[in-house]
Amino acid sequence: MSDNNFKVQNVLDDLIQSYREDSGTNFIDDINLPVLRSVKEILDNLLEILFPGYKGLKTITSENAPFIIGSLLCEVKKRLTLQITRALKHECKLHNCEEDCQCDEKAEQIAEDLLNSLVKIRKIIQSDVFAAYAGDPAARSFEEIVISYPGLKAIAIHRIAHELYRSDVPLIPRMMNEIAHSETGIDIHPGATIGEKFFIDHGTGVVIGETSVIGKNVKIYQGVTLGAVSFSTDENGNAVKGIKRHPEIGDDVTIYAEATILGTIKIGRGSVIGGNVWIKEDVPEGTLVGQPNLRNVERKL
Repeated sequence: MSDNNFKVQNVLDDLIQSYREDSGTNFIDDINLPVLRSVKEILDNLLEILFPGYKGLKTITSENAPFIIGSLLCEVKKRLTLQITRALKHECKLHNCEEDCQCDEKAEQIAEDLLNSLVKIRKIIQSDVFAAYAGDPAARSFEEIVISYPGLKAIAIHRIAHELYRSDVPLIPRMMNEIAHSETGIDIHPGATIGEKFFIDHGTGVVIGETSVIGKNVKIYQGVTLGAVSFSTDENGNAVKGIKRHPEIGDDVTIYAEATILGTIKIGRGSVIGGNVWIKEDVPEGTLVGQPNLRNVERKL
């Protein structure tokens, strides 16, 4: 039974008025926002370039690889340049930049820089694959890790997004990592700095904050959080942005499931952080940190 009090025109009028009063949650008359679907397709093509043939959509051979990969590179450059241009122009609109900000030229250069870095990114991701194989007795092959491990997919996307983040591209790096988050359950901010041979085992529920720094050969398990304790505020009570808030993890550290590490602290090289612990203080090198009810709460390894 319909509600006699419901009038489409009344609802429509109220919604249109709310759009006029608000900004940031509606995008009317804004043609410069990156398109999520396009960013996802760009990511898929970049992953195909990094791991040729892994999706199984194309039969790639030694003979046809130059043609297929070359075509993908051209496609990515064109589409990524467009999306970066949109992001830069939107940023200019927010900050009332002058019209000669050269967003198109900047976007093309950033896209080219990313493509030029793909060999470097691929080598680092290969080290992540090796780390996963060495760190997981259940892994039967490198191929299994590439096509099925959510941790590898999350870190591969992060390494792409991090390059764009370092180039000060608005919106798109975060969009990429949120695509990875939705597909893997792993939430890595594109600003996080992560060394080679990084392995996320299982992965569900992992959170790594923007200013986290992770060294080489680090292994973490599901549910680990590298977060912030609290936020500094300005005189108006607004959160201060762009400052260090998250932990620094040294080389060769292992962090077990559901551990929470907060604030601008350092976890020393070679330390082992046990499951379900809460850490807000520096941990010296080579230290085992466990549950309070264990005898070896803290001892040198």
